[in-house]
Amino acid sequence: MDSLQNERQNMVRLQLERRGITDERILQAFREVPRHEFVPLEHRSAAYTDHPIPIGYGQTISQPYVVALMIQEVDVTDNDIVLDIGTGSGYGAAILSRLAKEIYSIERVEPLATESKRLLASLGYDNVHVKCGDGFAGWPEKAPFDVIILGAAPTEIPEDLKNQLSEGGRLIAPVGGENQRLVTLERKDGNFVENSGTFVRFVPMKSGKQTNDTSEE
Repeated sequence: MDSLQNERQNMVRLQLERRGITDERILQAFREVPRHEFVPLEHRSAAYTDHPIPIGYGQTISQPYVVALMIQEVDVTDNDIVLDIGTGSGYGAAILSRLAKEIYSIERVEPLATESKRLLASLGYDNVHVKCGDGFAGWPEKAPFDVIILGAAPTEIPEDLKNQLSEGGRLIAPVGGENQRLVTLERKDGNFVENSGTFVRFVPMKSGKQTNDTSEE
């Protein structure tokens, strides 16, 4: 365990601090959340390396730096209500749970949603709420959201998600097909102010639910 803790501290120092993540709250969240708990056992030795890791069903747990960058870009505060699209293994939601008031996280792959919900609860992240659903539709009954973060890439930002932003709310998403960029959106006076950022590479965002019967290994 000491070895894993050392690896986690080194991840924060080398992958985050040295690359421009300056928000101390974010850095502390990455120091505290055990990323190794959110990766499959066969990949646990690579839990703190600087790259995405497969988690099954054609999905990955994102590179730590990219997760941190997206959270820093939308300036998550401790009173924010956050919509997290693409729960995956639950790692991003766990980080967000240390930074925001409530996290509502949607995963379209049913086995991943079930397992991440179980794992997050077992580790004590009790302000994270997970459901299996279509990320394109968001979570309208819990809207509006102060922050919306997409962990998969649509070709354009879904209108339903834009409409679920609160006034002053911020959204960040990897947008595009072969060529993706991080796009931030802020709702101001009912209008949307959009900015493009760095190039990234995420799995494509897909609509609908994926059950056990249609799972991809």
